[in-house]
Amino acid sequence: MALKLDDMTQVLQETTRRGVGSRRWQKPVYRHFLPPCNHACPAGEDIQGWLALAQAGEYEKAWRALVANNPMPAIHGRACYHPCEGGCNRGELDSPVAIHAVERFLGDLAAETGWQVSVAPATGKKILVVGAGPAGLSCAWHLARMGHQVEIRDAAEQPGGMMMYGIPAYRLPRDPMNKDIARITGLPGVTLRCGQRVDDVVRAKQEGGFDAVFVGVGAQLANRLNIPAMDGRKMTDAISMLGAVSRGGRPALGRVVAVVGGGNVAMDAARTARRLGATDTVIIFRYDPQHMEALPAEAAEAVAEGAKVRWLSVVDHFGADGLVVEKVTMNPDGSVTPTGETERLAADAVVLAVGQHSDLGLLADAVGVKVQKDGTVAVDAELMTGQAGIFAGGDCIGGARTMTTATGHGKLAARAIDAWLAGGTYEHPASHPLVRFDMLHLPDYRDAPRSVQAERPVAKRMGFDEVDAGLDARHARYEAQRCLSCGNCFECDNCYAACPEQAITRLGPGQGYAVSMDLCTGCATCFEQCPCHAIEMEPEPAGQDSAPAPSGFKVRA
Repeated sequence: MALKLDDMTQVLQETTRRGVGSRRWQKPVYRHFLPPCNHACPAGEDIQGWLALAQAGEYEKAWRALVANNPMPAIHGRACYHPCEGGCNRGELDSPVAIHAVERFLGDLAAETGWQVSVAPATGKKILVVGAGPAGLSCAWHLARMGHQVEIRDAAEQPGGMMMYGIPAYRLPRDPMNKDIARITGLPGVTLRCGQRVDDVVRAKQEGGFDAVFVGVGAQLANRLNIPAMDGRKMTDAISMLGAVSRGGRPALGRVVAVVGGGNVAMDAARTARRLGATDTVIIFRYDPQHMEALPAEAAEAVAEGAKVRWLSVVDHFGADGLVVEKVTMNPDGSVTPTGETERLAADAVVLAVGQHSDLGLLADAVGVKVQKDGTVAVDAELMTGQAGIFAGGDCIGGARTMTTATGHGKLAARAIDAWLAGGTYEHPASHPLVRFDMLHLPDYRDAPRSVQAERPVAKRMGFDEVDAGLDARHARYEAQRCLSCGNCFECDNCYAACPEQAITRLGPGQGYAVSMDLCTGCATCFEQCPCHAIEMEPEPAGQDSAPAPSGFKVRA
């Protein structure tokens, strides 16, 4: 039955539609949301925050905001797999902001200009960090900035862990990496001791008089496969090969090299083999292309440089007759079934890239520390092991084994250690709600193609020179300006200009806006005009009369 209206009273607005009337039923409130780039960063960077400073040309401030969470921007700007860009809402419009390229620019600029940070007054506390990889270096940086004394011990001759000995120089040149590390180890209160292996963490803690220990030993031992190798055939693992190359060696692999595995390390091994003189590289992978473990970009680079992939194949044996591989089929549960169909491939060497594990012998006498069945250290939410004062992080506790995840672990462990030394427990601040692309209001936006980093042509990639070039200041700033500032006000003045009642007042640069509730009608025009969804319309509290009396009505003078 059609609704018949007998008069034009307030009933019209309150029962048939929600709009603007003599009673305001909703009001605008400025809110902070969590941008997806920040949410996706394993190191916990405030990416949106430092991008905002970079787009304003405030590069030193941007760098300082960045290293408050991640002390290695030149490293991560090159070798991080930048999951932040996978979450970037700009990708729904055209392409994600090249966050890693801006981060690299800031890291390199800091090295050129010599920017440094300050540290808090000395606390008198001493912490031992075992391992000079990304987790240990990050932990040391944050502890030192809190005023603690830190000693880093590492069995290798140089710091960096797998960044030094596992990532090839064409992806991560040693000069910018060493400068990032030197800034960390050069902080007041930090002592670096390379070539010093810790065999017993409990004894080292007691003998050194340390108040706490962070174990960040990484996963530098290669997993093995039971592949019969006969007639003196050369078989090695990718970790040993990449480490030898990083130390200046040139392992003799021959002209035809087979790499067993399908992860990012396998891609690095195949690309490195080519630079060592191999004319043919083939990657033997047990799954199909849809289950490739390497990131698509890493696999694409390996294929572009000539690597071939044998899908759904496993190695049977390696001998004088070459490399014999067997075809397999994939089952719905992800397992594979041999078919009995074999093929012989020519190969001078086989490189195994089938995962890594940690050497945890140093924890043998730490009775409270539990090593799990998968060979990882059990830790709680604050990264403390079962033994008070011993914390662990990075690859040795499992999870996503990336340098950025390890860097985030180091930061969390430092904050947890600091709280524990003070007799408390670290509590992570509550996160804001995540802002999605469909929450943004973008009826109109400027086309801004993503900046492209120049690459060394494939034909010229014969050595270990860096493949990707960086951005100059102009392009780095332009790229930062592509950020949509999702979920947080950047003072574009859209709300101020759109309000029909002039109820919104500017508070000054960096201060945002204020809404006069004496003028606001709750029309939501400001909400609809806010491109980044920094305004929410909230209902008026129940029972509160939002209808001003005629004498209380105000207009902007």
